[in-house]
Amino acid sequence: MTQDELKQLVAQAALDYIKPELQPNAIIGVGTGSTANCFIDALAKYKDEFKGAVASSDATADRLRGHGIDVFDMNDVESLSVYVDGADEANRKLHLIKGGGAALTREKIVASISKKFVCIADESKAVETLGAFPLPVEVIPMARSAVARKIVALGGNPVYREGVVTDNGNVILDVHGLSITDAVSLESKLNNIVGVVTNGLFAARPADVLLLGTKDGVKTLTVINTSASSGEFF
Repeated sequence: MTQDELKQLVAQAALDYIKPELQPNAIIGVGTGSTANCFIDALAKYKDEFKGAVASSDATADRLRGHGIDVFDMNDVESLSVYVDGADEANRKLHLIKGGGAALTREKIVASISKKFVCIADESKAVETLGAFPLPVEVIPMARSAVARKIVALGGNPVYREGVVTDNGNVILDVHGLSITDAVSLESKLNNIVGVVTNGLFAARPADVLLLGTKDGVKTLTVINTSASSGEFF
């Protein structure tokens, strides 16, 4: 299968997985990116079975509305039963790197009010150690250089993502050269740098379920069924 075919496969698996949540008064969280887009397209056929969605980016909101799905402001929603989103990397603890599409802050906010976070990805995103994919950090523009120096002191190599402005009006530093063995600690350290809005580590609030598209079909992974295995967890 091609990578695009795997994304389509796992998007359909996510829809099948969350169907019990599609109730008349239900509002679900929806992420950003190419795999999330596949999920939105699959979700569209069930748009009359649930109330609507909270989007993690302007692009996602536009795509949802294009399918006739109502989009709600998160300030009007107390909690979400489920949030579905992709990832740039995922490890066996279901810690993630996200932010390749520059929507990490809103993604993290939506995940924070969701009772269940369902991550969907193709098998190329499954890794034993996070960090081969450069870690995105959203930064207040005036603090870009100051934050970059502090990241260098932590052992990273930050690169300004030129020409990219987030939906929040901020900029992105992509941190190369990391081998992340303690994602929870690094997430906290980066977030404590003055000028950082947030970073793309989803470890303090990891995914609850990873639906992984592989050449052998979709595998459903949780921390329980990955931590006991050895070698490549997919």
